[in-house]
Amino acid sequence: MYEQLLRDSRLYHTLHRYDKDLAAQTRAEGCEECGAKLDSARYPRKPRGVPGNLSREDKLHHSLCCRQCRKRHNPPSLRFFRCRHYVGVVVALASAMVGGITEKRAAAMRDLVGVSVRTLYRWREWWQETLPQTAFWKAARARLGRPVDAARLPASLLERIRGTDLEDRIFRLLYFLSPTTTSWPGAARLSMPG
Repeated sequence: MYEQLLRDSRLYHTLHRYDKDLAAQTRAEGCEECGAKLDSARYPRKPRGVPGNLSREDKLHHSLCCRQCRKRHNPPSLRFFRCRHYVGVVVALASAMVGGITEKRAAAMRDLVGVSVRTLYRWREWWQETLPQTAFWKAARARLGRPVDAARLPASLLERIRGTDLEDRIFRLLYFLSPTTTSWPGAARLSMPG
């Protein structure tokens, strides 16, 4: 089921629409340094692990730049986890699918999204060791009610999130994690929908 979603270009188009909305929200708040208006400073990314038929628009990163002090503002993103080359949905789902890196599973991920076994191990370390130590996670896990098994992240988090179907749960997971994709102060006020 994950494989079908990762190959569906409509998923990436929808994620782009969410990112566009988050950029508009950031833009409306103005510059965190001087309060001036923010201008669009979008730039193309070369995301890995995505279907080859994505439009140029779906590969744009919605960055902003202050009109007065020229400070760059990167709004939260459902598509891009900071400077990672692979899009967030690939990082999340490939990590959730792996559940333990075996030669067979690593080969399946390489065939599906082109990710190396070394990268899978780095992602696993980020999910299970780095993320649980962040201030974001310490505050966010309190909103989850019952504890989430950090040794099984991101699968344990994806299992906890309710939604109408797997795609909806993935959107909610990425939205929940979007404050980790930016240094924008307003991102801390985001809350998981529904």
